[in-house]
Amino acid sequence: MSTEKNKAALLRWVDAMNKKDLSVLDKMADELFTADYIYHPGAPGAERGPEGVKKGVHQVFKDNPDLHHTLEDMIAEGDKVASRISFRFTDTVTGKPANFLAIVIGRFVGEKIAEEWELSVPGQW
Repeated sequence: MSTEKNKAALLRWVDAMNKKDLSVLDKMADELFTADYIYHPGAPGAERGPEGVKKGVHQVFKDNPDLHHTLEDMIAEGDKVASRISFRFTDTVTGKPANFLAIVIGRFVGEKIAEEWELSVPGQW
């Protein structure tokens, strides 16, 4: 898959996440993630593959129903795409606006995401 197609796949995923339609996201998880997909630094015992993605996405929206992603930058080379993504949501404990910034590197195999690494930083920017 070309770097442009890899970037387009991630753009589709971020767009779908912002629409929060879980049935669409479940279908996309099957289309976009390999059977052995792994997220680093995933939670201990987290399920791999599309089923793990689905469970994670459902939990994220349960915990943060107003979560919004903004894709700030994206760079692709070879089989990897690096993204800088800002996340904004309401903290369900305090009721106050919250945000964090993440750098995510995804590795593609064929037309699917096989691995992702994330480094997140909370804060005000």
